[in-house]
Amino acid sequence: QVQLVESGGGLVQPGGSLRLSCAASGFPFSRSAMRWYRQAPGQERDLVADISRGGLVTKYADSVNGRFTISRDNNRDMVYLQMNSLAPEDTAVYFCHAFIWNTDYWGQGTQVTVSS
Repeated sequence: QVQLVESGGGLVQPGGSLRLSCAASGFPFSRSAMRWYRQAPGQERDLVADISRGGLVTKYADSVNGRFTISRDNNRDMVYLQMNSLAPEDTAVYFCHAFIWNTDYWGQGTQVTVSS
């Protein structure tokens, strides 16, 4: 059974930082590219960052490039999203994603709120 469990969200002031974590299980983690998405209220779910199976190739949405860093630990089946210089427009539910065996899998999401 594939499981993706996010953690690390919370309330942070503008300019602050948070580190999100996603614990993966139930599939061969090192064989899957991993992604972080986010969804703000009333908006579509958007891709934030992508990391290749080995972790050497990363891609970012223009809106977070230079502020967010995606990484992974294939020994621990974990993927991370380091978020710096957070702004109110980063407020959203953040989801971990894997595409395995022709199926999309999602975590339950973790809320990130950026507000003073």
